[in-house]
Amino acid sequence: MRIVVKVGTSTLTHAAGNLNIRRTEKLCRVLADLKNAGHEIILVSSGAIGMGLGKLGLKERPADMPGKQAAAAVGQCELMYIYDKMFGAYNHTVAQILLTAEDVKNEERHQNFTNTITRLIDYSILPIINENDTISVSEIKIGDNDQLSAIVATSVQADLLVILTDMDGLYTSDPRKDPSARLIPEVDRVDETILKLGGSSGTSRGTGGMATKLEAAKMATEAGIDTIIVQGRDPEILYAVLDGTSFRGTRFRAQNKGV
Repeated sequence: MRIVVKVGTSTLTHAAGNLNIRRTEKLCRVLADLKNAGHEIILVSSGAIGMGLGKLGLKERPADMPGKQAAAAVGQCELMYIYDKMFGAYNHTVAQILLTAEDVKNEERHQNFTNTITRLIDYSILPIINENDTISVSEIKIGDNDQLSAIVATSVQADLLVILTDMDGLYTSDPRKDPSARLIPEVDRVDETILKLGGSSGTSRGTGGMATKLEAAKMATEAGIDTIIVQGRDPEILYAVLDGTSFRGTRFRAQNKGV
């Protein structure tokens, strides 16, 4: 299977912005093992700005664009160094791809991206993709890495998109506020009723939230790609997802595809 895995800042880092070493090491080990099993893995990774905050000793995200871009520039370096080191321990080579909205909207640039990532997969390289936060401004910004993961999944005709986050999946209401909220294990179609369950943004370290993940699920499923949202606290949940065994999360069924 060709699988796009998206991991968010809240999964990769502690509350202060510093790297969650144990969790990141486990994520790299699991993805390396899945690659050893013959799966084609593409990682869409947030965390550049969050990691930059920790490296710069900042307690919160800068409010101004240059501050965010400076944090991204510092953090992206650190993020790729860590991935290179951790995946290298399992004899896997990584490649970095940074995108802006223009790379997606412009037909020639989008084709160049698709050609490059396809060749990297052919070479058995593990591509790691992030938005180019160092230069992105509102005019050329994709929006968030949830949306980016869906764009990548559709571009490479992935079999599956998995979004690792700080929630177990989609609930009937916000479980942080409503103790009676129930996890929805399966969604046949992402319609307006489902989108309304998304609520607002997640944490101060990231830009997303359930709303952006539902938009990503809508985009991917409409392109015929199953999408799964699961808790990223224990990356070994990916084994259950791919083995077809029981797991706690939400599966969004692909449209226009016999699944």
